[in-house]
Amino acid sequence: MSPDDIKLKNVAAVIVTADLPPFARAGQRLDVTVSSVGDAKSLQGGTLLLTPLRAPNGDVYAVAQGPLSIGGFGASAAGGGVQQNHPTVGRIPGGAVLERDAPLPDLNRGYVDLILRQPDFTTAARLAGAVNEAFGAGAARALDAGRIRVAVPDSQADDPVGFLARLEAVAVEPDAVARVVVDERTGTVVMGQDVRIRPVALSHGNLTVQITPYLEVSQPEALSAGQTVARTGAEVTVTEEEARVMLLEPGETLAGLVQALNALGVSPRDLVAIFQALKAAGALEAELEIL
Repeated sequence: MSPDDIKLKNVAAVIVTADLPPFARAGQRLDVTVSSVGDAKSLQGGTLLLTPLRAPNGDVYAVAQGPLSIGGFGASAAGGGVQQNHPTVGRIPGGAVLERDAPLPDLNRGYVDLILRQPDFTTAARLAGAVNEAFGAGAARALDAGRIRVAVPDSQADDPVGFLARLEAVAVEPDAVARVVVDERTGTVVMGQDVRIRPVALSHGNLTVQITPYLEVSQPEALSAGQTVARTGAEVTVTEEEARVMLLEPGETLAGLVQALNALGVSPRDLVAIFQALKAAGALEAELEIL
């Protein structure tokens, strides 16, 4: 059978995904996301047929079905159209039912391992110190930058959930990493508070090249044997903005850096190039992450 034989206007091929939370039990409902993987123009008003949701190992953990909720729409006519958001992606709140329990950790081993979402040696050391201060010396030790092992006291061995509830209440100040995040696609630049600048002179100017095409017509004299000839040309205009030089002092903070960049009148697109140049010059004391 050819794929064109089942190409119907009211049927769409979709991919269904859902997040399996920890400690999930059979019978619990999950939200699912339905995304078109074919040539469907909209999933509005659609209903998902019974679909098994499999883990990477192939085991079925849940089944999903139900009407889709679309957060957008699209309409077209006579070659024109309008679209809001993404009409080919929808959600089904509570559309999946778990058929088996999620893998559960063993809470009866005498210890629990805390995994940091962002591994960091300073944060791991602070967390181990805070737990030892709350539960006594030797209660916790950092195994590496991302894992802290906490011993369950003998008095709490029969109530590990209560012990974990007390463990969650321990306050820890995470380590702040100086980072500049740059999204070249949108021109978005986000700078952390701990970003520092080494002594450097910064100059920035824009060069604009404008090319304007025009048409020239060569008209021969009257009663001559010549022919009228048309040719195209182009007028090139180059405009260079006056560049100003800003001197950034040693240890310049984020506020000073923003003030200097605003004085230069740079745009978000210009910030991308400026931070890349500062990093290449060794003047940026921060991690530069480009998305």
